Amino acid sequence: MTKLHNRTSDNVSRAIVSRLVSFPQQARRTLTLDNGSENAGHEKIADCINIKCFFAIPMHLGSAGQMKIPTGLYGVLAKGTDLSKIPAEQIALIESLINNRPRKCLGYKTPIEVASSSVALRD
Repeated sequence: MTKLHNRTSDNVSRAIVSRLVSFPQQARRTLTLDNGSENAGHEKIADCINIKCFFAIPMHLGSAGQMKIPTGLYGVLAKGTDLSKIPAEQIALIESLINNRPRKCLGYKTPIEVASSSVALRD
């Protein structure tokens, strides 16, 4: 999760590239995006970090996988909260809560545990 001042396609593309570039190529093969105009820079993302971009099928439950962030599960933010008013530090905390929550689909491991077991991140 990255706090942006606005959701232009250039800002979104830069944020995605900066977050994913540190992952090894085998750990970032595909990226599923929603159909918002902020993702119009998908070709730039694909070229910069050699990744295939796909788009979720509108109104097709399951085509986007886990794209929607379940912030309500943590009692941190109420639904409909204006994220532009949330400090970057709180956004980082929410990201940590999401990535450290055990998931049934991961055999009750956390996303961090699963990623750490197969990916060595570079500094």
